[in-house]
Amino acid sequence: MRNTSGVRLLRDDATRQRATFLELFLDLVFVFALTRISARLIVDFTDGQRGVYAGLGQALLLFLALWAVWSVTVWSTSWLDPDAPIVQTVIIMTLVGAMTMAVAVPDAFGARAALFAITLVTLQIGRVVYFHVAGHGRPDPQQSIRILFWFVLSAPLWVVGGLVNDGTVRGALWTLAVLIDYTGLFLGWPTPRLGAQRLGIQTIAAEHLAERYQQFLLIALGEAIFVIGLAFSGSEFHTDQTGGFVLALATTVLLWRIYFHVAGGVLDAAIDSSRNAARLATDMAFAHMVMIAGIVLTGVGFELFITEPLGHLPAAWLIAIVGGPGLFLTGRSTLEYQVFGRVSRSRLAGLLALGLLTPVALHLQPLTAGAVAAVVLLGVAGADARRSHHRSPETPTPPY
Repeated sequence: MRNTSGVRLLRDDATRQRATFLELFLDLVFVFALTRISARLIVDFTDGQRGVYAGLGQALLLFLALWAVWSVTVWSTSWLDPDAPIVQTVIIMTLVGAMTMAVAVPDAFGARAALFAITLVTLQIGRVVYFHVAGHGRPDPQQSIRILFWFVLSAPLWVVGGLVNDGTVRGALWTLAVLIDYTGLFLGWPTPRLGAQRLGIQTIAAEHLAERYQQFLLIALGEAIFVIGLAFSGSEFHTDQTGGFVLALATTVLLWRIYFHVAGGVLDAAIDSSRNAARLATDMAFAHMVMIAGIVLTGVGFELFITEPLGHLPAAWLIAIVGGPGLFLTGRSTLEYQVFGRVSRSRLAGLLALGLLTPVALHLQPLTAGAVAAVVLLGVAGADARRSHHRSPETPTPPY
């Protein structure tokens, strides 16, 4: 399909499936954004000025805002031709806006709140308006109106939240804004008279979309490795700290193994075989969001037990050391259901084990608590290996 200016916007069979270099360049910005969120959380767990729970809530809101920006971009480039000049311009706009938001993250609930909020609103609304105008309303003018309707709905909450001086009020307004944004994303931006329609309802480049999800998860694992290296390089290389370094690296490998074992490696086949590819693509985004949040939180746990491996374990630290792997397994179990229509008992057993071991971990040292979580992940990965050894390769059977 061509727009009135003669420029192709929709993908066709000739459009390459692999991510473009510009898309990979955009991902570098989100690497930086994840490091800023992780750094905020490490301060919250060790400094105590903001409070762990308040800091977690704030970091979650910032993470969700950035993830929404990335998700909409990825869905768009899996539906539209990423080599079209209009689409490339939108990606560059996203790069600049996301980088500005990432720079604001460390003080996004303080002096840089307005910068973060106004940049987010300008980016989300501006790129929809630009695409609609530059593309002469093609390929789907109604979809632009749907998305714009929901972004305009949440925009005042973001902006007012960024301008007020009360942190509690800001948190409440931004929480409501996030709920509005994600309701629109999840439901396909239902709009009066126009109804709802997810991006890519006509066609989705399954291989491209699957690769983008896989790449972002690898970005999160890379951020965890960055945290490990930074924490250990700043330590005194004592035996216990070296043990924490090795344990953190081993845990990262286990997270990689658990994700890519079967379900994480056949996302494109699952999308291709789904009866409702647009819905599956949306749901997969939420599953990956949970996994990536779990990896970031696990990375914070790495910092904690590498720098202070022995001694008293603050109860709040278990949110990162044990809760991070638990959050990752929750997202991975959700993804498995989306791909195969069922969840392995090993993953459910892993979640149960982490829950039951949490009270016990309160009496352990930080490094030992990290080892307990790693053993549970090792059990899940081991069960996956045994299952794949005794079974033939599985075919994706999405439940919808």
